[in-house]
Order: sequence, then C-alpha cells, then structure tokens
Amino acid sequence: MTGAGADPEAGPAREFVVEADGGSRGNPGPAGYGAVVLDAATGETLAEAAEYLGVATNNVAEYRGLVAGLRAARELDPDATVRVRMDSKLVVEQMSGRWKIKHPDMKPLAAEAARVFPPGRVTYEWIPRAENKHADRLANEAMDAGARGERWSPSTSTADLDTGRSAGGRTATGGGARAGSGTGAETGAASAARTGAPGAARPPAEPTVPAEPTVPAEPTAPGATGSAADPTAAPGASASDSAGTRGAEADAGPPAARGDATGAPGPAGGRGAGAVEGQAAVGGARSASGGSAVRDGAGAAGPAGPEAGPRPDAASKAAAGSGAPGSAGSSTTSQAAASADVRAARTVASPGWGPPDMGAPATFVLLRHGETPLTPQKRFSGSGGSDPSLSAAGREQAEKVAASLARRGTVQAIVASPLARTRETAGIVAARLGLEVAVEDGLRETDFGAWEGLTFGEVRERYPDDLNAWLSSPDAEPTGGGESFAATGARVAATRDRLVAAYAGRTVLLVSHVTPIKTFVRLALGAPPESLFRMELSAASLSAVAYYADGGASVRLFNDTSHLR
Repeated sequence: MTGAGADPEAGPAREFVVEADGGSRGNPGPAGYGAVVLDAATGETLAEAAEYLGVATNNVAEYRGLVAGLRAARELDPDATVRVRMDSKLVVEQMSGRWKIKHPDMKPLAAEAARVFPPGRVTYEWIPRAENKHADRLANEAMDAGARGERWSPSTSTADLDTGRSAGGRTATGGGARAGSGTGAETGAASAARTGAPGAARPPAEPTVPAEPTVPAEPTAPGATGSAADPTAAPGASASDSAGTRGAEADAGPPAARGDATGAPGPAGGRGAGAVEGQAAVGGARSASGGSAVRDGAGAAGPAGPEAGPRPDAASKAAAGSGAPGSAGSSTTSQAAASADVRAARTVASPGWGPPDMGAPATFVLLRHGETPLTPQKRFSGSGGSDPSLSAAGREQAEKVAASLARRGTVQAIVASPLARTRETAGIVAARLGLEVAVEDGLRETDFGAWEGLTFGEVRERYPDDLNAWLSSPDAEPTGGGESFAATGARVAATRDRLVAAYAGRTVLLVSHVTPIKTFVRLALGAPPESLFRMELSAASLSAVAYYADGGASVRLFNDTSHLR
C-alpha cells in the first residue's frame, strides 16, 4: 500500500502493535530508547529501532521511543492501524488526550508522534513493565553502546532472542530499524497471547503496587512569596532491566513521605513574606488555580504545569543498584564512602513505600542563610541589591546550625549560593564539618529589581499595580526588570536536576534563600504556585527533600529551627 493512493481492493489494512520504551541513567543522564513493531495477529517481530540519545530525561527518551516505533510501523505500511503499548503511564495518558501536556520538552515530541499516522489510527494502552521487556532491552542496548562510544547496531542486538521473540530473515532498515517478513519461532495462539492480539488469551499481568498515598500539608496563613510553574520528573536512576531502572513518570503522582525526618519540624504557621527578608506579612495571596494532584517535579528543566494522574507503575521501576553511569548503584567510590551513604540514608531518609532495593536517595538538606541587617527590617533582599553579609545574630545562627549538623553527622558535601550571606553561612558550617564549599549560581535568590531594599509596605505605596500583578501571576516581574518567579522556578529546577545527578545517593547541604528553598519543597510536593504563600521559612532554618531512584521526591523536613533554641 502507498498511503492515500492505496488500492481499495487490496484488502483491509494491517494492524501493528508498537511497544516502546526509553530511559535515562541519571535523569537527566545518558539516555536511549527502544521500539519494536509486531504483527498484531501473529505476534511476529517486524521491525526494531533503538538509539543512544546522549544526555536526556526519562520522559524525553520515552517519547523518542514512541516516535521511532510509529515511524518504523509507517515504513512497513502507511495505511496500517497501530496499537501502542507502553509502561509509561505519562505518555499513554498524554497521547490519549486524558492528561494535558504542559512541559515544553514534551509538547513537540507529542506533536511529532501524533503526526506520524492520521488521527484515529493509533490507540494507546498502558502495560506493566514486565510486558515491555523487548523495548526495554533495546533501550538498554542503545545506552550500553553509547557508553562504549558506539552506535546501536541491529546486527548485534539480542533483545528479540532474550525476550523469546524471533523474526527470521530480517534486514536492517533506515534509522536503525530492522524489518522483514520472517516466520519467527512463535506463531499462532501462543504468540498472539503474548502480544495481546485480538481473540487470544493474554498471560496474567504482573501485579503492580498501587499509587502511594499522599499526606496533605497543613495550610498556613498566606505570605508574600511565589515561585515558578512546575518542571517535570525528579531525577531517577538507570533504565536497566536487570540492574537499575528508569525514573518514574515525571508528571504523575509522587510517593508519600518515606519515614521520619532528620529532626523535629519547626513552626510552619505564620504570615511569611517569603522573598522578603524577615518574612514581612502580606495581605492578599494569589487565588487558587484549581485542583492539582500531588506529584513530583523533574525531567528536563523548564517551567511546566503539573499533570494530574496516578502512578500505578512507579513502584515497579525502583532501582536495583545498577552499574550505569549516574545511578545510585554506579558509584566506584571506596567502601568507606559507601558505608557513609548507607548511614546517611538511614539517618535522613528511612525506608517507606519504596522497594527495599531502591538504594540511598540523593538528599538535599536545605539551609536558609542566617540573618542580615535587612532581615529584622523585613526588606526585599534578592540577588540584585546590596548583597549584605550576615549580622552578628546571623553568624551566631550559623554557628548553632553548624553544631547541630555536626552532631547528626550526615552531610557529605556543601553547595552554596554565590551571594555573600549564603557563602558566609556555608563557610561557618563547612569549617565545623571539615568540608569544602562549592558555589552554584542556580541557588541564588530572585532579583527583585527596583524593590530591592524596600519593605513590602513601601513597594505597595510606590508600585501598587506592579505588586498586584506580581502577587497574581508567577510570570510577572518586579518593577524595573527583576526576575519573575516563573524564571526563578525554571532556574531552580535545572539546578536541582544537575545536583541530583552529581550527588546521587549522597546527602548534600544546600545553603540558599527563601524563594529557592520554598521552590524545592513546592516542586517535590507537586503543589501549585500559590502554595508558597502558605509557607513560613525562618532565617537559619533547615528543610530536607530526598530524591529516590524511582523518580519520586519526599519532603523529609520543613523549617526546622530547633537548633536555634
């Protein structure tokens, strides 16, 4: 057949099954996809495609696998109907039109997939990961080839044999796909049952763990900070079938809290001004934007709205200590370092809903800097102002938090914002812990433009319209070309992804500011931007978020000030 010019007497169009998968060893990290085209009636493997993508996220790799599978099916028969089977709940729900696609990296890939066949010719079905082994093996073969500096080759692939499928007589086709009309080792009812062909008895699906429950945060009075829209998926682990796994779908629901926090929570109430030093009170928070499922942020950094929906397959994708680069199990550090990782994991993030082989999470202990002279005056103090140093009270606070962290003994690295108050706070803690301080520009506070150094009341008096717009939308910028909370959130999300990949399985102290720390917490909870008006974050307070190998994030602690008493 030849598409629009097909002979109407040539018989009914063929039906294909496309199974696709993708993964990232680090999320983002070395990534690849795999796709296989099957004859829906016989289960015969007709074509395979796989490719190493370089550094990408799980979701990007999954979408690339989908596109490759659909293209391989179209090369076989442009008039065919296609049933797509994937273990990515995110991709299946988004391509079926039940979930919105908000992330900028996902939109063009989804649109590309939708253009391969005319509307109505492709249907989508979610399957457990155990039923998607062929595509998973192809994705891992591609990533393994990339790690060796090679391209995936159809001639060396064993994915078809490993999963019991065969398509004898296949020949390589363009784009890394293999196609042919071989008879294969499997035929008839047995093959059809495995591929889900109509009229065939399908094997029982592997049971999956139900989506994990979430615990709603206790609301507090509105404050005066905000943040950006959500990015997708928190970084996860390897996409290996036998060792490690892909991170969970980015925009689906996250796990609940996974155990006790590192210390007793501090006060969570009060009217905080977030980005304003000293938490100046604000009247009039942003209105709620509607219901939003609690879920995890990540994937490629960038602003994106949260996607609703459950994660029925998240727990089945837990890491198993892969040797893949970027995964928690890929470390080549000494036995002492490995023991420290285990000790840190036990102390900071005790196991909860995740499988026992998930490995140590990347845990960020988030420290807000100590007080500056502007803090008690409740003035805006971002990255575009006078860059004040700590006051005497702030240095005393830093000493107290350093003593507390030394007693806990879990921090293995320190990363700080480049501003003076955070570098000074980090330096005091580092001297006590015997660690070096790395500087990360992405942890800096929002630039508040012409509002720098002013109180909230002064801004209200001088720039009422700009302030109202800023309180109403994360895209609004402070007067004078400051940084919007949407821009801040995108920056923080990108920073989070880099740090999770760099410190997989370790506990890291991030010394930062009100807006970035609240953004880490908000993204981990999958909460809407206006939730930041309901968070109190005190000077020298500690919070903590753990990022697990299945892509989930767990808020372990928030605004702990017990060490200051």
